[in-house]
Amino acid sequence: MTLEDYRVKLGWSKARLAREAHIDPGTLGDAIAGKKIYKATAGKIANAISAALGQEITYKDFDRLQLAD
Repeated sequence: MTLEDYRVKLGWSKARLAREAHIDPGTLGDAIAGKKIYKATAGKIANAISAALGQEITYKDFDRLQLAD
């Protein structure tokens, strides 16, 4: 599943996911749009989704996520 798929599954707005992950909404938008983000940022997003779903999700579970070194 893509990051956007997980967001929709949760029924969250982009703003809420960014808030729950403690990241800038623009950074989340970049990640969804396929722009590179840092692994640490991807981890914050994964942690927020994991907590909401009650199951472990890592950034490696996001299809088509582009990571910066």
